[in-house]
Amino acid sequence: MTRTPLIVRLAPWLFTLGFLLIWEFAVRGFKIPEFFLPAPTIVAKAFYDFWPAIVRNSWITLQETLVGFGLAVGFGLLLGLAIGWSRTIYAGLYPLMVGFNAIPKVALVPILVLWFGIGFLPAVLTAFLISFFPIVVNVATGLATIEPEMEDVLKALGASKLDIMRKVGIPRSLPYFFGSLKIAITLAFVGTVISESIASNNGIGNLMLQAQAQFQVPLIFAGLVALAIEGIAMYGLMAMLEKRMTGWAQRSGFAQN
Repeated sequence: MTRTPLIVRLAPWLFTLGFLLIWEFAVRGFKIPEFFLPAPTIVAKAFYDFWPAIVRNSWITLQETLVGFGLAVGFGLLLGLAIGWSRTIYAGLYPLMVGFNAIPKVALVPILVLWFGIGFLPAVLTAFLISFFPIVVNVATGLATIEPEMEDVLKALGASKLDIMRKVGIPRSLPYFFGSLKIAITLAFVGTVISESIASNNGIGNLMLQAQAQFQVPLIFAGLVALAIEGIAMYGLMAMLEKRMTGWAQRSGFAQN
């Protein structure tokens, strides 16, 4: 097993620090007003001043996102397997899914509010609706990578379609599935915040909306930082899960660079 070089491990921290320093010096050097673009130090102060509200609303946003993401994983996996299993199901459902995915999810939030009221459920459903499509597509794509020649050989050896799906198709689709989780979790946060900004009294989206109404721009940026921290943490968790479950599919050359 090759060890990751120290510079590679430090790169995220060094690049982030460099970005913050450039941001800080640019704001101060060009004398950009705080209400237009606050410096990182001002954002950090807002984070400190409002940390109880930020932590409480971040936790609510995280809960809504994870519930919606969990629904997307279960539904997307089952639907992806169904689409990959049958050409008929693929031909029938795929155009509908593409059309539905093209609809801006912000347009669906008022309908969800009409059906379920404001609060937790619309946020969960919006996170689910915006994040399940990549999972379905990737799982179906993974199943489609079975070579027709291999399928013919397996059938000639007496394997049923279920055997081929279970022993070849599903293992081949695992890298696609776990890779899609990294995309889906970030999209789930987007869906949650969209719903919170329109139809909730809690969450980071609602906190940022209130800050906007009061012209507290540093607090808006502090909310963005809180979302970024949650998103990076969840993305890292999905990446770690992908590496653990599908490490056999990783290219060794990439790990060495």
